[in-house]
Amino acid sequence: MSRKLFGTDGVRGRANTHPMTAEMALRLGAAAGRYFRRGGQDHHRVVIGKDTRLSGYMLENALTAGLTSTGMNVLLLGPVPTPAVGYLTRSMRADVGIMISASHNPAHDNGIKFFGPDGFKLSDEAEAEIESIVAGEIVPAQPQNIGRAKRIDDGRGRYVEYAKTTFPAGQRLEGLKVVVDCAHGAAYRAAPDVLWELGAEVIPLGVAPNGHNINDGVGSTHPEAAARAVLEHGADIGISLDGDADRVMIIDEKGQVADGDQIMALLAGRWAEQGRLRGGALVATVMSNLGLERFLQGRGLRLERTAVGDRYVVERMRGQGFNLGGEQSGHIVMTDYATTGDGLIAGLQFLAAMAESGRRASDLVAQFEPVPQMLKNVRYAAGADPLSVEAVQAEIARAEARLDGQGRVLIRKSGTEPLIRVMAEAEDETVLREVVDGIVAAVEKAA
Repeated sequence: MSRKLFGTDGVRGRANTHPMTAEMALRLGAAAGRYFRRGGQDHHRVVIGKDTRLSGYMLENALTAGLTSTGMNVLLLGPVPTPAVGYLTRSMRADVGIMISASHNPAHDNGIKFFGPDGFKLSDEAEAEIESIVAGEIVPAQPQNIGRAKRIDDGRGRYVEYAKTTFPAGQRLEGLKVVVDCAHGAAYRAAPDVLWELGAEVIPLGVAPNGHNINDGVGSTHPEAAARAVLEHGADIGISLDGDADRVMIIDEKGQVADGDQIMALLAGRWAEQGRLRGGALVATVMSNLGLERFLQGRGLRLERTAVGDRYVVERMRGQGFNLGGEQSGHIVMTDYATTGDGLIAGLQFLAAMAESGRRASDLVAQFEPVPQMLKNVRYAAGADPLSVEAVQAEIARAEARLDGQGRVLIRKSGTEPLIRVMAEAEDETVLREVVDGIVAAVEKAA
């Protein structure tokens, strides 16, 4: 079954434009309700969380209407991180969890992500089946079977208490000054609370959402904001989350930024030494740096690569029993603790490494020397297909031939935006720039 609505991370787009309209959200809610309410039993429930975008109100109400129209009882969590929805779906014995968020995207975008009763994101097959229900006639519940909706006041508190349990027992953060950048997003209250309650002196950043400023110059896509705050306040570390807090970047006391690859390298090395790394492997995507692969090989560990998207990382982890994976962009998936990427819990694991080793953040952020890597994005018009143009294919072939044995080229379409991502790695930075710029110029001309 094919999927047109669902991308690599749920349904996403510009608010009030197809598919992110109230009408489509209502149909998606009704379709999900029909899909998860099979058998006709009573007491089906769904939890809905959201980030801080203004359009979240509209989509939350529309989803609620669709879900209750098919007999689902809706529990509204309000603004909570995406991983909190995964956790609470399972904890509260819900049939489905829904997160309304476009993650790191600008405020004018929004999205809808679905979680199954086990707290994991739905499979491609499940999403395709829901999409087929959306396209057909959705049978509503009988009047006496219409669902109810109510707000849940302690959802964030439940997640805060759980997140604290993932920090090593007996360890505290007293004496550490921590900058936490919440991107004016979903973790703007939860993340500072967790860190303060564990004993840290907290410098909060990006904690004044107004519906329009999520990810605007702050958060994991703009780690320079947290880096400035770390230097200004003389902090020991910065933790920079994205709009729905499933990504993280770490900033050391010198203002240096560690991406997901460096964080995964630290955790993989520590967990392997402690006998905690299942399967002797780390799962990451094709975007992860070659230096990470070499780091793992030097320790007798493997790097298992997947397609881009944390859902594919999780699928490989679950299918083969691995417990650590993620993306260079900062999704860190630790299935011992969470069902999806969790930026706050990943930050806690980094802080645990500092507390247990007595080392500074700067001693831990640079686990390996990255192979020079360059990534550029090219935006294209809807309906266009620049990668099918002969001149673009020829330029990519030339680049691959030039880097043969000395690097690699990766060209892909974004699953969430009309972007073509052009990435290459090479030891020679001059060659690297020439290769990437050549492909970008060809794609821009075609687009």
